[in-house]
Amino acid sequence: MVKQVRLGKTDLFVNPIGLGTNAVGGHNIYPNLNEETGKNVVRAALENGINFLDTAFIYGPERSEILIGEVIKEKGNREEIIIATKGAHKFVDGKIIFDNSPTFLKNEVDLSLKRLQTDYIDLFYIHFPDEHTPKDEAVGALKELKDQGKIRAIGVSNFSINQLKEANKDGYVDVLQSEYNLFKREAEKELLPYTANHHISFVPYFPLAAGLLGGKYTKDTQFNDGRAKNPLFQGEAFIRNLEKVEEIRQIAQSKDTEVAHVVLAWYLTRDSIDALIPGAKQPDQVTRNLRTLNVQLSKEEIEKIDHIFQE
Repeated sequence: MVKQVRLGKTDLFVNPIGLGTNAVGGHNIYPNLNEETGKNVVRAALENGINFLDTAFIYGPERSEILIGEVIKEKGNREEIIIATKGAHKFVDGKIIFDNSPTFLKNEVDLSLKRLQTDYIDLFYIHFPDEHTPKDEAVGALKELKDQGKIRAIGVSNFSINQLKEANKDGYVDVLQSEYNLFKREAEKELLPYTANHHISFVPYFPLAAGLLGGKYTKDTQFNDGRAKNPLFQGEAFIRNLEKVEEIRQIAQSKDTEVAHVVLAWYLTRDSIDALIPGAKQPDQVTRNLRTLNVQLSKEEIEKIDHIFQE
């Protein structure tokens, strides 16, 4: 049995390796997704001890939550599963805007509950900040839902340090989800120290930097998706980044594991990072991600990885 960890100050206990599900029904994110494969990814997670599923209204939209709801219904072990979902996206005249108003958020939670076929959500995030709602008011609405038993923990995602401080004015924020990986370390300046000091769990997204930290690319790899425009994948920067990844490969080989598992294990040594949510498009990726838990990094290795990726 995997030793579960507590998310911040919540009463949620999770496998440190969760599952990000934007490739489960996320047709607006990835073309040509097979929904049955997506459901098999979720089944593989649950059957192998992963109990932390991260989804959102906008994955699909709606399809990811619906497919996850179907699998959990079929498994019949709802109380063993920690479901995190997110809301803030609103379609107005074919355009997407963000809305954090109390009325909108409460309605979004009700709609997510229906799609997930459950009567409570373990962790509900405000997915993106809007421009007009005071953040403590938005979080206050989620606190009401928590008191009603509709959600168990309150999260915010993509908030700046000032938005996070405003959101947490009454101490109600439990989890922050934000971009963080070895190439993008801005969160270390203010967000990670703040979350550590306030017992807020920090869940990083894009932990493998669009696959760059997975160790599978060479200088000849061609990209025809969003990566083609990503600065990390351009020219000289791409070559330098691959050289850094090669240094991690040496550590991985000495442990008979993959580059990705060493990188993910390193994040779990950071203060306030309790759990990770790597995505998967195939069931075997789910089981591979779990190998991270077998990686033990020495103090020297932790410092070496830190040093390789210091700007």
